[in-house]
Amino acid sequence: MKKKQIYSVIAIVIVIAIYTYEHYINSEEGAVIIENGKEVKSDTNLYFLPTSTTSQIVHHNNYSLSYSEPHEQAEWVAYELKATHLSATNHKRPYFEIDKAVKSGAAHWRNYKKSGYDRGHLCPAGDRRFTKEAHDETFLTSNISPQEHQFNAGIWNRLEQKVRYWAKKNDGVFVVTGGVLKNGLKTIGDESVSVPDQFYKVILDNNNGKIKVLAFLMNHKDSDLPLYKFVVSIDEVEALTGIDFFPELDDTIENKLEASRSYKSWSF
Repeated sequence: MKKKQIYSVIAIVIVIAIYTYEHYINSEEGAVIIENGKEVKSDTNLYFLPTSTTSQIVHHNNYSLSYSEPHEQAEWVAYELKATHLSATNHKRPYFEIDKAVKSGAAHWRNYKKSGYDRGHLCPAGDRRFTKEAHDETFLTSNISPQEHQFNAGIWNRLEQKVRYWAKKNDGVFVVTGGVLKNGLKTIGDESVSVPDQFYKVILDNNNGKIKVLAFLMNHKDSDLPLYKFVVSIDEVEALTGIDFFPELDDTIENKLEASRSYKSWSF
């Protein structure tokens, strides 16, 4: 065999070896992210987790969720956003991964391809920049919902930024986010991922036992209205979703907080 042919064969073998190794590394990294969802937190009550209407709660390292198989997305994603979590670090955006911790099978990211909708994070990547692992964990398909781009980049983004402001001001808040899931919604993709008509965000601040809450309900379209125009009572969100948001609170406190639409104790 001529030297040129030998060199060509060697070059091909090297390229194949490099590709195989990179594929293996990427698979291993993805597996680490996905397998974390099997770990159950022992202190979930401290996070004021809502009830699940689906009985399918998944605990990842940096957020928890309740997955709705009929709608192929989470009915809620819950996490604590501490002041120390806030970071300006820009991590490289990873590929989306199917969340294998969802026993019924999480939707594939391809459902969103050419759908006209963004893969809208429920736990924002921007809230989890404090480590690359925490950031990348938000790119699981159980943590996304179809969102119109103008909504995702507009009023919804404004609300996410305001939550970060409150997290810094109040030394941390607890956040619950999701789409209002119901029968008859428009769907996308081969797995019929529901497109919510409305999205909600519920925020709780626990300052040494002094608890205050705030709830937002937004139609799935962009708006120039100020954020306080979207404030509703938690009771209203519960009536739409069937979710009990803070069952661990004393009933007297819970009933009073969840009926209130006051936002005077929150700075806008």
